[in-house]
Amino acid sequence: MGKKQDKTNVMRILDQKSVSYDDYTYDDSLQGAVEVANALGQDVAALFKTLVTVGRSGAHCVFMVPGDGELDLKKAAKAAGEKALEMIPQKALLPLTGYVHGGCSPIGMKKQFPTFIDASAEQFETICFSAGRVGRQVRMRLEDLRKVMPVTAVDVVKE
Repeated sequence: MGKKQDKTNVMRILDQKSVSYDDYTYDDSLQGAVEVANALGQDVAALFKTLVTVGRSGAHCVFMVPGDGELDLKKAAKAAGEKALEMIPQKALLPLTGYVHGGCSPIGMKKQFPTFIDASAEQFETICFSAGRVGRQVRMRLEDLRKVMPVTAVDVVKE
């Protein structure tokens, strides 16, 4: 049996909710979702980045987009019911969510913000996303993620 990995807050929450998941560790010096997906042997389209935005109203929203995709801020604003959205500054991520850049997960943020996932997630049996720490990922079914938190599937990736 290998060395037992310490659990992240995300994993503890999933355990508390009795939600099935697989967890993965990767070299935390890897840059970007494509490198992480390749290192884990995962389809980059099924590995989702967690992005945090702020609307003109001042409200924050979370968007999960495929690792090889880019968030379309116009589509995202429409989905969130905002006139316009912008990405939050990187330095604002930790105080707002409790997560650092590259380790941001939709699960376990300091506050639960409206969360949207690109509709492409529905075509995969399982999806991967950050386990709340750089170098850690979890893989689970989208319907299991929805048992933990509300997630709305919408088309939010640039064409």
